[in-house]
Amino acid sequence: MEDNKIAVGLDIGTTKIVAMIGRKNEYGKIEVIGIGKAKSLGVKRGVVSNITQTIQSIQQAVDEAESVSGIKIEDVVVGIAGQHIRSLHHSDYITRNNADEVIEESDIYNLVNQVHKLVMLPGEEIIHVLPQEFKVDSQSDIKEPIGMYGGRLEANFHVVVGQVSSIRNIGRCIKSAGLNLNEITLEPLASAEAVLSQEEKEAGVALIDIGGGTTDLAIFKDGIIRHTAVIPFGGNVITDDIKEGCSIIEKQAELLKIKFGSAWPGENKESEIVSIPGLRGREPKEITLKNLSKIIHARVQEIIEHVYLEIKNYGHETQKGKLIAGIVLTGGGAQLKHLRQLVEYITGMDARIGFPNEHLAGDSEEALSSPAFATAVGLLMESLEKEVKVEKTEEIVEEFIPENIEVDDDEEERDFEPKVEIEKKPKKKSFFEKFTEGLKDFLDNAE
Repeated sequence: MEDNKIAVGLDIGTTKIVAMIGRKNEYGKIEVIGIGKAKSLGVKRGVVSNITQTIQSIQQAVDEAESVSGIKIEDVVVGIAGQHIRSLHHSDYITRNNADEVIEESDIYNLVNQVHKLVMLPGEEIIHVLPQEFKVDSQSDIKEPIGMYGGRLEANFHVVVGQVSSIRNIGRCIKSAGLNLNEITLEPLASAEAVLSQEEKEAGVALIDIGGGTTDLAIFKDGIIRHTAVIPFGGNVITDDIKEGCSIIEKQAELLKIKFGSAWPGENKESEIVSIPGLRGREPKEITLKNLSKIIHARVQEIIEHVYLEIKNYGHETQKGKLIAGIVLTGGGAQLKHLRQLVEYITGMDARIGFPNEHLAGDSEEALSSPAFATAVGLLMESLEKEVKVEKTEEIVEEFIPENIEVDDDEEERDFEPKVEIEKKPKKKSFFEKFTEGLKDFLDNAE
């Protein structure tokens, strides 16, 4: 069972909740064993707004995935999005005790750990600390410092920050649904894992994930994450506009958008009309496709311009920040007809639609490689990686615990029961918590 680890990704979206169970096959590709989908009722704009409904939807998705796969789900990796997410850049360094020894993973661990202690604004918490380039002594632009000699290790970090209350609400829903929260991952990062190739990340690429409630952006250059953002509107605002503009109910508006919608208003003739049955014996409504695509076009344009502003802020017009691979569109909203052409027209950058099939095993179902499942596939990948990482981290914590740690008197008085085994799957905790726990374990065992 060791090589064939099974992991779970749970995508709590605004329109749907997806639970995906999978494992890696012998070629390192992901084999999806079970998938469950439920309509998401308690999530607005990527943030949980109704705990009870969200728990029900999660349970529904999980039950479906369990019955398809015959496997009981315990630990999950969950995506987070929403307007409260912001990212910042930060540089930090550590001075190593012994410059004659090569830099090891524990040094990077210590450095990342130090960034996790940054003081945030009240009510905010660090979700990710992502190292960009390292600097060893005075040599800069190092991608991989492990194995090098040096006394001072410095790095630039991309730090992703979110609201504590939103993170805790997600945790609460997961727990109440009877699951363990293994890790929280930023959704655009998960989607990027699933749909971008390494070449694109090297060349420079912007991933735009258009979901129901949010549009997420992740920018890569030289293989490193450079910028992330969550814009608080997505496909649902288009549906709302159709609903208002055509005076029809939401369900009909959604169907109209999917079946006849187009982001490009020029191609429909005035004579193309779709008839919608009226409510309870009222006259049917007739809507011209030209008007429909005008409504959609106006909204989509607004979303793209917002994202393009973020891309400009990152500095893609400078020589150094040029995104050669252009834009990759994914998420359910990327299935809108002629969206790619509109994006190319507004931004002047190349665009393609991103399907998460590159990492999936060859015999996967067709439906799984839909852009709508990009985040779920990315979270599943993250979940499989996490299993490996947890074991590594534990080894590091055990190995590199400073010996000169003083124990508080009151801590000694507490009744420590020696623990024999270290849990292999800790729930998601900050690096710092993991580290302090490792220390406590160490002290317990030492006594």
